[in-house]
Amino acid sequence: MNGLVPPEGTSLLIGGKLVPGGSGVFETINPATEEVLGQAANASADDMNAAISAARSAFDETGWSRDPDFRAHCLRQLRDVLREHVEELRAITVAEVGAPVMLTSGPQLEGPIGDLSFSADLAETYSWHTDLGVAEQMGISSRRATRREAVGVVGAITPWNFPHQINLAKLGPALAAGNTVVLKPAPDTPWCAAVLGPLIIDHTEIPAGVLNIVTSDDHTLGAQLVQDPRVDMITFTGSTQTGRSVMADASTTLKRTFLELGGKSAAIVLDDADIVSAASYTAFSVAIHAGQGCALTTRMLVPRAVYDDAVAAAASALAGIKADDPTKPGTICGPLISARQRDRVERYLDIARAQGGHIVTGGGRPAGKDRGYFVEPTLIAGLPNTSTVAQEEIFGPVLVVIPHDGDADAIRLANESPYGLSGSVWGTDPERVERVVSGVRTGTLSVNGGLWYHADAPFGGYKQSGIGREMGVAGFEEYLETKLIATPA
Repeated sequence: MNGLVPPEGTSLLIGGKLVPGGSGVFETINPATEEVLGQAANASADDMNAAISAARSAFDETGWSRDPDFRAHCLRQLRDVLREHVEELRAITVAEVGAPVMLTSGPQLEGPIGDLSFSADLAETYSWHTDLGVAEQMGISSRRATRREAVGVVGAITPWNFPHQINLAKLGPALAAGNTVVLKPAPDTPWCAAVLGPLIIDHTEIPAGVLNIVTSDDHTLGAQLVQDPRVDMITFTGSTQTGRSVMADASTTLKRTFLELGGKSAAIVLDDADIVSAASYTAFSVAIHAGQGCALTTRMLVPRAVYDDAVAAAASALAGIKADDPTKPGTICGPLISARQRDRVERYLDIARAQGGHIVTGGGRPAGKDRGYFVEPTLIAGLPNTSTVAQEEIFGPVLVVIPHDGDADAIRLANESPYGLSGSVWGTDPERVERVVSGVRTGTLSVNGGLWYHADAPFGGYKQSGIGREMGVAGFEEYLETKLIATPA
């Protein structure tokens, strides 16, 4: 396919060396064609153990954690070599993830590569030491200071939907903060992580063992990473159900745990908003990357008096979006990642029908797509906020439209969810919009189409959408411990 991925299997990165998987290889599939792209190294439990040992030794026995300038230098080397290979990376991303090529100029590839600059800059400019001044207690005068230090060995477990963005959003700050890392990517997209190995060895000065990459189709290796007492922190992005298991496993050693989990975000449309614009924008956004984004607004709450108009506008927008080949420049809705995920989405559509919902547009596989894991962008109407498809994360191009009876009711409905990851508010009265923004319990909110995603913006959720924040200074500080030191004044 390209010079970065060997045709007969990739390698693990362990202790600064490229090594074969102890369990052989496994296949990676093109979700748009169902064709086998090639093979990835399939790690064994022994491989994971070796990766953890390498990360532990690199943290304990090298000066990596004590040299922020060197860390910044290495991260810029990684950024630069990824930019040099961006076209090869783009081809891998479109083929393995099924990501529309237009998204690779943003959050699917080029955006996260550029975001490494933010982490590198933080390593150099962050206030690692803070003087708390002199205090007296029991007749003793002491000068106190805090020192921020790396947590230690970080286990990073990442999903398949935006692999470069999430891999680099974890690796950048974790490494900049002075940690060593074992990265366990999703088995659906192993190449997107494995390609980093040879680039790191050949084009960066990142010391051996500082970053280890373990690809595998064995999900028990993730649990092994979480449970190992040599690992000081777990950073996980994925479903809330799996997040609960990660949290339980991490509790055995009380290690720090960052969780970025699911969402069922609401787009709240107020009665003074442009209903057509708000509905069209929301419908368009739910189709991006086939709806495979945890922060997408998949519930639309609209005034009851204009419910039919909102449904018509959203349906018109979705009907104009074709689930299509991700290599085409105009495609925004590509395939779902796997047959398993397509089946999951279709089961939810069957549930919606069984509960009395009306499929206004979409609702099946697109005509002429006999190969590939495609589902049409779909609009569901006629169901309450308590229905299954309005409460559970579908992770497909599916929008549910729900009526509300005023601002307070819209806030209630938005918060009537176990999740609290994102959302949006549409309205023209600033005071009303602010009241709604203040009332909604989510980690991020867009107002009238504003975009919150950026390297310096902390991302995360309330309630069962996660614990902690990723990106921004807050995300960097997730990977730090605080040490308090007192000396005689």
